[in-house]
Amino acid sequence: MKTITKLAIFSVLILLPYFVFNNINLDHYRQDLMIEMRYNRAIDTATQDAAKALLSNGNHRDETEYETLKNVKINKDEAVQTFFNTLYLNFGIFNDRDGQGVLKNYVPALMIVGYDGYYMYSWDEYTNASGEKEIQHVWSPKKPYSYSDQNGNTFAFTLDDYVIVNRNGDQKWFEGFRSEIASESSISLLYDADTFDQVRRTSIVNLLQQDLEFYINQYNNYSKRLGVAYTFTIPLISQEEWNNTIDDVGVLAFVQGIPMGEKYYNNYALGGSRVVKQPIYNGIIANGRKYYYYRNACVSSFRTEEMFTSERDAAANGYIPLDCTVGYRN
Repeated sequence: MKTITKLAIFSVLILLPYFVFNNINLDHYRQDLMIEMRYNRAIDTATQDAAKALLSNGNHRDETEYETLKNVKINKDEAVQTFFNTLYLNFGIFNDRDGQGVLKNYVPALMIVGYDGYYMYSWDEYTNASGEKEIQHVWSPKKPYSYSDQNGNTFAFTLDDYVIVNRNGDQKWFEGFRSEIASESSISLLYDADTFDQVRRTSIVNLLQQDLEFYINQYNNYSKRLGVAYTFTIPLISQEEWNNTIDDVGVLAFVQGIPMGEKYYNNYALGGSRVVKQPIYNGIIANGRKYYYYRNACVSSFRTEEMFTSERDAAANGYIPLDCTVGYRN
């Protein structure tokens, strides 16, 4: 009996530190998980707010009415300012300039996805007005969604099937929706809608990925000088998420390197403005009369004169509905 008691006591003495250590690890894991969830919520909210602000401007009419989607005005400065303001608010440093400066160091890049091109808001070194070297977030020039095929034809893609093409053979330019310029341009990529969409998406995503990798790697050269002991990398983003990124005008934000217990926070968030998903009505002129039709419901070889996002706008500009069961062709 004494032997059993001694063995029981001995086992407890051996296992007790293990149970205590395991319980401590479990508490740390719970705390890290709670912090990560709070950070995720803060960054998601900031990115969604930035996406909404992306379409804000001083003219209310411009916010709600426009002739063509490619002419949508995006306010990238307002979007970035809104992103950081919301981020500061959720991290409890809205009135703490020092804290804001530290948090900014953990944002290696923001990407603004526009209709016919994109912008990077990332760290770079430049000479300020006083002639001193300074490292700050700065805007890149607008970068088009460009692509060249094996025949040397060049394309400027958009977030839908509107495209600008330069034919290599005679340097002739074509502009319009794929279906409208396919036969005239005689460029094979424009013939099939599925192939065109696949190449368009792949090309845009590749451009975004390459630039993102470049700017994040560039920030690694600056971050140590800013006191950030972390190696920034592109987070793992699924192909589905990348495709979602180029479905809409929006904001892609990256936040990395925030110390979080024994590890570092590394995540990204996507905020879409759902601009391209609005219905599009094409306005054409056939037999001297102005007609409009919903682009996904009718097939017409007439050149699009104007585009509208509602039937009311089309009618207000003198267009009447086109009977899609009859249609018109040149």
